[in-house]
Amino acid sequence: MKFEIKDRDAAGRICNFSTKHGKVTSPNLMPVINPNKMIITPKDMKKLFGTEIVITNSYIIKKDEKLKEIAIKKGVHSLINYDGPIMTDSGTFQTYIYGDIDIDPIEIIEFQRDIGSDIGTILDVFGKPNQTKKEAEKGINETLKRAKKSAEIKCKMNLACTVQGSIYPNLREKCAREISKIDADFFPIGGIVPIMENQRYSDLVRIIISSKKGLDPSKPVHLFGAGHPLIFPLAVALGCDFFDSSAYVKYANDNRLIFPWGTEKLQDISELPCSCPVCSNYEADELKKLDENDRLIQIAKHNLYVSYTELKKIKNAISQGYLWELVERRANSNPYLFHALKLLKLKENKIWLEQFDTSSKNKAFFYTGENSIHRPIIYRVHNRLLERYKPSKNLIVFPEGSKPYSIHYSKEIKEIRKKSNFSIIVDSHLGPVPIELDEMYPFAQSVFPEFTDSETENVVSKLFNDFTKNKNIICWKGFKTIKDLKDLTDKKVDSDILRISAVCEMQFGVGSGSALLNGDIRIIKSEKTGKIRNVYCDRKHVLSMRASDGLFSLKLDGGKILHKKMKKPMLRVVVDKDSASFVKKGKSVFAKFVKECDPGLRPFDECIIVDEKDDFLAVGRCILNRLEMLSFDHGMAVKIREYIK
Repeated sequence: MKFEIKDRDAAGRICNFSTKHGKVTSPNLMPVINPNKMIITPKDMKKLFGTEIVITNSYIIKKDEKLKEIAIKKGVHSLINYDGPIMTDSGTFQTYIYGDIDIDPIEIIEFQRDIGSDIGTILDVFGKPNQTKKEAEKGINETLKRAKKSAEIKCKMNLACTVQGSIYPNLREKCAREISKIDADFFPIGGIVPIMENQRYSDLVRIIISSKKGLDPSKPVHLFGAGHPLIFPLAVALGCDFFDSSAYVKYANDNRLIFPWGTEKLQDISELPCSCPVCSNYEADELKKLDENDRLIQIAKHNLYVSYTELKKIKNAISQGYLWELVERRANSNPYLFHALKLLKLKENKIWLEQFDTSSKNKAFFYTGENSIHRPIIYRVHNRLLERYKPSKNLIVFPEGSKPYSIHYSKEIKEIRKKSNFSIIVDSHLGPVPIELDEMYPFAQSVFPEFTDSETENVVSKLFNDFTKNKNIICWKGFKTIKDLKDLTDKKVDSDILRISAVCEMQFGVGSGSALLNGDIRIIKSEKTGKIRNVYCDRKHVLSMRASDGLFSLKLDGGKILHKKMKKPMLRVVVDKDSASFVKKGKSVFAKFVKECDPGLRPFDECIIVDEKDDFLAVGRCILNRLEMLSFDHGMAVKIREYIK
């Protein structure tokens, strides 16, 4: 199995997953195929929707002698006439629906293996939401026992080992950790169908997060039984890679149409609020008048069009860096989902999510409501403001203005600098913004309405109070305020040096600014904008500032300085001796060669690459965080920028 990250946002990721029948790009949907009644054939799905992978039930195939004979002789791909990757389920859901049915957990794995399934699933014990903790734990123990035995006989088949544990987060995490120790290739999160059916999305969020905390991040995660696009954005943002859908047929059988915001009965629709090929070809009344079978097919097609379109939107959001915005907008359309999103405000969940979120985005931060201020990247920047930025004891505070603040308040700042060396702060919608950080993501790259909600105001107010604690504050009330400033001009302020140092401290850590600026400094600015572009120290090029996010790209000489001044393991990615020679040739660092990594590094952070003796090799940009670097066997961990020749 080959699974590697190609792009990311939040804890969501675009990955390539390779099987013997082809490559699949996640996040992805596996339509459920009933071999007894294929409403839309997999072959047609591939043509219509670009379907890359499907799922069918090995229990149904095995209990039907005719289907079983074809599958054994010709394989499951011939049985359903599909040449792409196929996942098979084991019958766990049937045991949940019908009770104790005749399935042997080892025989069903052997059967899936023998019919050529690309991904075979263990017969786990379905964890019902109304179970006691003791009952759930008993089910986990049996599931783990079966998983271990199944792994021994899987041969070349990818094995899906399901995480169970009912609604108990600690049991979910425990099961996930134990499952990760087994030779598994695919991680379904099971037992969620009754959760989904009752729109218990808060429980769903707890289940996903607790499972993800225990799972090996280098394997695909499948949210088993989650086939409605309403929850796709949130589930992907929490780290789910695959979904399966029988809903497209089940809802069609009941004349229900799936939409991103929910499900609607055809009889209640006067105009089709959709532009998919089905809804473009039919009026609502025409669809109602079709004979039963034709209507079933058309609604099923519509349901799949909507589901696949939502996944395309999610992939686009990941690539452009606005997945959280999409999540919030979808949550605003459903009160149960909106309530579930409140769980992400908990500190423990923010801490977990923050380690996966990138250091900056390709798109500006857009405010959508009270949940926006709780995004992981905001949690990170707020913490860094308190931990890494050290203002003077005297602060002058400006109200929100247009961005960048340093240009909006340029005349005022010029006059203040003549009079004093007060730290200049803007009381923004995101919290206090030191004027020297006003070009840094997300302070400059954010869009807010004139007024925000009370929760956002409370979070910002608390941060402002923590940031200004024990400080002397003067609020700007026009140029007359300058008269109240004490004359402190004996200490001249260089705004450019202040900016460079402050951004370094926020980006690289405490002490990095003084280390990089210890010498004769020359600053190159853009002729067009006047903004800092390159920084030289003692004629050595140490930093380049990116116009897109106001953060620095670390140059080779800058990396050498930080390597010397910053204690291990700060900023370091450690590679093994075999990889070191390739790094010296400018080759990127692949995850399987990483031996250790600074736990504080985040995806898209600048880093320094060293060997196991801590000898400096190169500078680059992280693609993965530490947890991922030490788990993945495939894919790039660090993109090298400059290296020692």
